Amino acid sequence: MNLAFLMTKLVRGLLTLLLAVTFVFIVLRASGDPAQMMLADDASADAIAAFRERWGLDRSIFHQYLTYLAAILQGDFGTSFRDGRPALTVIAERLPATLELGVSALLITLALGIPAGIIAALKHGSWVDQATMSFTILGHSIPNFFLGILLILLFSITLRWLPSSGTGSFWHLLMPAITLGTAASATVARFTRSSMLNVLHQPFMRTAKAKGIPHRRRVIGHALPNAAIPVVTVVGMRIGGLIGGAVTIETVFAWPGVGLLLVNAVNQRDLAIVQGIVLLIALTMVTVNLIVDLTYGWLDPRVELHTKRKAKA
Repeated sequence: MNLAFLMTKLVRGLLTLLLAVTFVFIVLRASGDPAQMMLADDASADAIAAFRERWGLDRSIFHQYLTYLAAILQGDFGTSFRDGRPALTVIAERLPATLELGVSALLITLALGIPAGIIAALKHGSWVDQATMSFTILGHSIPNFFLGILLILLFSITLRWLPSSGTGSFWHLLMPAITLGTAASATVARFTRSSMLNVLHQPFMRTAKAKGIPHRRRVIGHALPNAAIPVVTVVGMRIGGLIGGAVTIETVFAWPGVGLLLVNAVNQRDLAIVQGIVLLIALTMVTVNLIVDLTYGWLDPRVELHTKRKAKA
C-alpha cells in the first residue's frame, strides 16, 4: 500500500469534512434565527434574549464557529434545542432505522442492477438489452418521491396489502426499500452494462476465446474482475449516500430514521441536530470513498502501480 496515496486521501477527507461543517454552520445561521423558530410567536424580547444567551447565539458567528470546532474535537456535537439532549444521542436513536432501510435498498440495488447490466451486455443488441435500457431510463426519469406515492396509492390505499407508513415489520420496510433501491439499481445496471461491453471487446477476451476457455469462465474469471472498477465506484457512491439519499423516502413513508429527523430539525432550526447529521453524511461519504480507492488496488494492481509512479514523479 502506497503510504503517500493513503495520506493524501486522508488529508483530502479531513478537508472535505471541515468544508462541510463550515458550510452548514454558516448557512444555518444565515437562514434564520433559531430563537424565533423555537419560541412561541408571542415570546417577549427578554425570552428571546435569554434563549440566545443560553445557547451562545448572542456571540459572534466566528466565536460560535471556533467553539463548535473545539467541541467536536472533544466528541461533543452540541445539544438539541428541542429536547435538551445531546445531539449525538438523538441521532444515534434514529440511525438503526436508516441503516435498516439503506442496507435493504442496497441489497435490492445489487440484486437487480448488477445481473441486469451483465445480461444486457452479454445480449447486446437483443430485446433483453433494449428492455434493460428502457428500465434504466424509466428508473432515472421517475423521482423517488413520486414512485413512493404511486406505491402507496396502489398497495396501501387501493389493494390494502401494505402499511403506508411507520416501521415495525418486514411489510413496513418493503415499499420504502423498493422505492429507494429502484432508481439506484437502474444506475448500477447502466454502468455495469457499459463497463462489461468495454471489457468484452478487449483483445485479451478474444485471446481467451481463441484458447478455448469456456464462455462462463471467460465471463466470470476475466470479464467481471476487469469490469468491476466502474461498478465499484457507483456502488460506493450509493453506500456513501445511504443516509442522505433516504431523506425523501423517509419523509414520504414517515420512516423514523435520520432522514426524517433531518427534515424536522431543519424546519425547527435545531442547529446541533442538523450539523451532526450533515457531519455524519460527510463522514460516511469520505470513508466509503477511501474504501473504494483502496479496493481499486485490490481489483486491479495496475491502479496502485500507476499511483506509485505518479508519486515518484
